[in-house]
Amino acid sequence: MALKTLSTFLSPLSLPKHYTLSIFNPVSLNIYRKSTPLSCKSTHSHSPSQLPLSDTKLLSSEPEGTGAASPTRGDRFLERQQADEAAKLLIKEIKKTKKKTKKVLKVNTATACCYGCGAPLQTSEVDAPGYVDMGTYELKKKHHQLRTILCGRCRLLSHGHMITAVGGNGGYSGGKQFVSADELREKLSHLRHEKALIVKLVDIVDFNGSFLSRVRDLAGANPIILVVTKVDLLPKGTDFNCVGDWVVEAITKKKLNVLSVHLTSSKSLVGIAGVASEIQKEKKGRDVYILGSANVGKSAFISALLKMMAQRDPAAAAAQKYKPIQSAVPGTTLGPIQIDAFLGGGKLYDTPGVHLHHRQAAVVHSEDLPILAPQSRLRGQSFPGCQVSSKNGMAGKFNSNGLNGFSIFWGGLVRIDVLKVLPETCLTFYGPKKLPIHAVPTHEADEFYKKELGVLLTPPTGKDRAGEWRGLETVQQLQINFEDAERPASDVAISGLGWITIEPRRESLGISESNFAERTKELHIAVHVPKPVEIFVRPSIPVGKAGAEWYQYRELTEKEEEIRPKWYF
Repeated sequence: MALKTLSTFLSPLSLPKHYTLSIFNPVSLNIYRKSTPLSCKSTHSHSPSQLPLSDTKLLSSEPEGTGAASPTRGDRFLERQQADEAAKLLIKEIKKTKKKTKKVLKVNTATACCYGCGAPLQTSEVDAPGYVDMGTYELKKKHHQLRTILCGRCRLLSHGHMITAVGGNGGYSGGKQFVSADELREKLSHLRHEKALIVKLVDIVDFNGSFLSRVRDLAGANPIILVVTKVDLLPKGTDFNCVGDWVVEAITKKKLNVLSVHLTSSKSLVGIAGVASEIQKEKKGRDVYILGSANVGKSAFISALLKMMAQRDPAAAAAQKYKPIQSAVPGTTLGPIQIDAFLGGGKLYDTPGVHLHHRQAAVVHSEDLPILAPQSRLRGQSFPGCQVSSKNGMAGKFNSNGLNGFSIFWGGLVRIDVLKVLPETCLTFYGPKKLPIHAVPTHEADEFYKKELGVLLTPPTGKDRAGEWRGLETVQQLQINFEDAERPASDVAISGLGWITIEPRRESLGISESNFAERTKELHIAVHVPKPVEIFVRPSIPVGKAGAEWYQYRELTEKEEEIRPKWYF
């Protein structure tokens, strides 16, 4: 009985290895030595005084069982996360107490989490995530309803307030710095050791920027269902057969264990039924984890998935009442959120978004984040065709020499210097409609940017934020080769923003093929972006009616047909 009492006292906390409690003396454990039979997993015998704290806990704990009611891997994963949070809280309180008094305070080790963001509930810091007033907390605790609590930050997020909670990630300001981006990623470190089904989300508008380059470090060897979100934002007339093939071509080179690819829209529920069916087919009693970069749309996808599954699964219908919060703020979800969505075993988990420092969302002010998120169908803005801002009347030279010698600004976030292209070259911008496009002669570009930043060139919005802006510090020289004048040469994708399609020739100009063939097959441009933001040069994505006309399917071998994942829409 004494040994079990000791383990019961210690079991709620799992302290780090480097932290030891001086009040425990191994010699004092000898008083509990009885001839009580114990079930030990090791073949070696140990005396209780020689056992480490974790082994003592293991020997004295009750057997978990192997039946249907036994804890799943997901339960144990969540318990570890909650135990870590409780241990961190205890250590923090002990350090504070040593400075003030020698008396040891009683620390509330309850690790119930907010169902909206996954942050541990707390009643001390009003501005921090997970805050609940003491009266509400005690009442819910009394009636065993802590899982039904929504913290104060989530309530504000649900009403459109932009409250950041991730510190040390680019230019985030305001709000309470609760966790770092590395700490959020660390919460997913156990996932690679679990036997689970991974549902990985990618934003089609920011395909390269939102695709986790180190996804294998997180998912391990677990099978992956790739979900491409926000396809309803693609331009009108897009052939999704072409887009699906383009996506599969892109992921085949990454050599991931992808079972299937699904083109979906959480807003219109397009493709969600196919994902639900695939999950039920492949989960095989395992837990399902929704994985993706920050602000890729995981919470919106889960809401759509539960809505679709609720038609046949009563558990999913009940889970709809307590869904994760949706917000434009990267880092809305701060901890794993367990959702009881399946009757046939296994659970659904919403996970913290992986913060990628190379996306535009990591550098803009929190209040400018909604500008970066397209809310309606994209419409390509072609250039030539945009307004040319010039002090010296350069319109004539622009018409005769095309884009050569001009700089194009995409808001205050991107600048493109056209160094050497064909006069017939056209640039088409696909991204947020609220991001204005302006062009000036290159020799006027620096002065124009300095004068109009925060006014015409937004974001950053306003002169105050423009004064704190570090500018476009990264310059990348691009040399783009092309063979076929009837097809776009490539896309230049800006991480976290959108992409620019570069077409060597516009059909409306009617240039003959013979004259075109004699010209150079290279285009030279320079792209300026904020320092952490990455630039990707990729094969053009086939969007709009024209995309179906120029897109070419690659002929596959029999072996490629077998291993190549199928896509669904």
